[in-house]
Amino acid sequence: VAVGGFPFSFPAVATLETLDLDAPVSVFVGENGSGKSTLMEGLAIACDLPAVGSARPAVDPTLVPQRQLATRLRLTWRQRSHRGFFLRAEDFFGFQKSLAVQRAEHEKEIARIDVELAHSSEYARTLAKGPHRASVGAIEDRYGRDPDARSHGEAFLDLFKQRLVPHGLFLLDEPEAALSPQSQLGFVAMIRDALDRGGQFVIATHSPILMAIPGARIYSFDDGVVTPVMYDELAAVTLMRDFLEAPERYLRMIWEHVE
Repeated sequence: VAVGGFPFSFPAVATLETLDLDAPVSVFVGENGSGKSTLMEGLAIACDLPAVGSARPAVDPTLVPQRQLATRLRLTWRQRSHRGFFLRAEDFFGFQKSLAVQRAEHEKEIARIDVELAHSSEYARTLAKGPHRASVGAIEDRYGRDPDARSHGEAFLDLFKQRLVPHGLFLLDEPEAALSPQSQLGFVAMIRDALDRGGQFVIATHSPILMAIPGARIYSFDDGVVTPVMYDELAAVTLMRDFLEAPERYLRMIWEHVE
């Protein structure tokens, strides 16, 4: 896909010739700026998947360069899926804020109707408030009566569970951003259930927990070439394992360097 300018300036993108994504779970790993998220966005556009919490990738104004990349991708399907979604961590946080704004606007309208129609019949006020109450009820049914009372991790897992469909294709960019290690394990369990229902996942992540999903095919974007790697060979896994075995050694080096 070598073409000049962003996003083809990423060596891992520019040198990409073929990439097998036929495993139930494919995992993209690499340092920030290695191109894994950009390729994920290009795939989402090429697959014409909807996005959670943002504009559809095919029309998202922030993804114009990625649409150029999508035109260079040639997808071969064993079984074409039109179900599923694309999710970026930052879009989830934006989605949470938009839910709060929507609910506040409907509640404001309900209060306004009570004031403006104070001298009207209860029936008239009920009719006028009906659409707004229905919207608030729909938000509560899907996301809880008080979304702000839950952690981001709980809200993320609820949202993810709501959107999972059988035989779906799910492209996830750093989903661990909202999740504690324990919640990541719960997330892996959800992925396992979705796989049983014919789902397929492509995940870009920095999380050694998500990298360890059994049967996942892992691709490294470091060193300028997309390369299949084994879990135990991953720098992130080695670093985390070494740190947990002797955290004081790493922290002492950092403290001494600062001093």
